[in-house]
Amino acid sequence: MKDIKDYLDSTYLALPQQSGFTEEQTSKRVDELVREAIEQKFFAVMLRPDYVKKAKNTILEHRSSVKVGTVIGFHEGTTSIEEKLAEAQKAIEDGVDELDFVINFEAYKNGNIELVKEEVKRCTQRALKNAKIAKWIIEIAALDNEQIADITKRIALWTEENFPESTDKVFIKSSTGFYKTQDGKPAGATVEGIQIMLENAGRLPVKAAGGVKSPEEAIRMIELGVQRIGTSSASSLAKGDIIKGPY
Repeated sequence: MKDIKDYLDSTYLALPQQSGFTEEQTSKRVDELVREAIEQKFFAVMLRPDYVKKAKNTILEHRSSVKVGTVIGFHEGTTSIEEKLAEAQKAIEDGVDELDFVINFEAYKNGNIELVKEEVKRCTQRALKNAKIAKWIIEIAALDNEQIADITKRIALWTEENFPESTDKVFIKSSTGFYKTQDGKPAGATVEGIQIMLENAGRLPVKAAGGVKSPEEAIRMIELGVQRIGTSSASSLAKGDIIKGPY
């Protein structure tokens, strides 16, 4: 098995009002995370769109292979297709490598399958046309097991129909890490949820985001078949520590 660092997307997506930091403190935290990823040789950093350009420049200055990813339609996924395309285009112009789109899971749950199909097709096309990786966040905490299986299967089918030569460049991702659950239900990746995704993803790779709290859990996810793990505590995970935070 590869080094666990090869699977890690070091993630910081909290807004200042969510973290309690000032804008300046948030920017400093992002800088630290990017430099840490370069030093630790994580696979990628996952940041809000506003930080893509600066992160990319820092990585290029250090001649590092760390990728820069950002989130689109974050975190509820309800923005329009045109808004998602515009947000993605700006990130592409800023030098992003990977685009993590939050699927409109509420539209899916309400039965508006055609809208979801159209956004998957058009947004994936925009990413691939610009040689970027696309990931679709399905927010498994908002879905039951049958829905997780169904939406995963649909994304795989739509991708294989429209982009048959690029299925390795379109991921299905479990979670935003920001969904508010009830009764203590996990907001991130779970073994059960990831297994369902893997069973229905066809040729598409799967990313487990959030919920991986220890090196043992990370190894379990990798052994199941995930190709990437998103965490806001990548350094701790790589060192073998137990993570206590929500993501």
